[in-house]
Amino acid sequence: MIRQVVAVLVLVVAVPYLMNQVRRPTRWVGRLAVWWMNWSHSELTDWGLKHVPIERNSSILDVGCGGGRSVQKMAAIATEGRVIGVDYSVGSADAARAKNAPLIRAGRVEIRQAPVSQLPFPDRTFDFVTAIETHYYWPDLPGDLKEVLRVVKPGGMAIVIGEAYRSRNDRMQGPAMKLLRAALLSADEHREWFVAAGFSEVQVFEERSQGWICVTGRRPG
Repeated sequence: MIRQVVAVLVLVVAVPYLMNQVRRPTRWVGRLAVWWMNWSHSELTDWGLKHVPIERNSSILDVGCGGGRSVQKMAAIATEGRVIGVDYSVGSADAARAKNAPLIRAGRVEIRQAPVSQLPFPDRTFDFVTAIETHYYWPDLPGDLKEVLRVVKPGGMAIVIGEAYRSRNDRMQGPAMKLLRAALLSADEHREWFVAAGFSEVQVFEERSQGWICVTGRRPG
């Protein structure tokens, strides 16, 4: 009986802590979560990036860069450009710097700690702004996407990629996302979100066999 009580207490303490590590990894325990995200999101990232015309000299901002694997992938495409990753987690920013150390030394990559709600860049800075497996946790979805729009150049694009969205085919994600205090939008709601923020040419791509979604929009001008 005592062992059962102890086990329940451990779960009560551990589950919320581990859920928080997914949202905002710390320097130490969060490193394992960041490593797992780098590995598990790799195929999703490759699929999503196929929907945007990144060029060799593109300037790119990756919002919520996590462990930095997506930054590394985009730097391999934009070989004559520059990629900046931002994450509001100290642990993630540290991991992303370690992952991209050679590219940082070469001046092709930069990693900063910053929230999506206050991006530390001038207006109209980037050709592309990406957000991969992160928008669920943004504190203000409408306002934060407008902040993304602010730093996109006229004619530039924003890209949101995720492996969770509300659909008829998957009814299990809702409870899990509630535990994570994460937003779960439908495909139509993703489209409406981009349009309301001020993007044009909005497109929504679904990989229903995997449960993946990619949304792209262009800044008018």
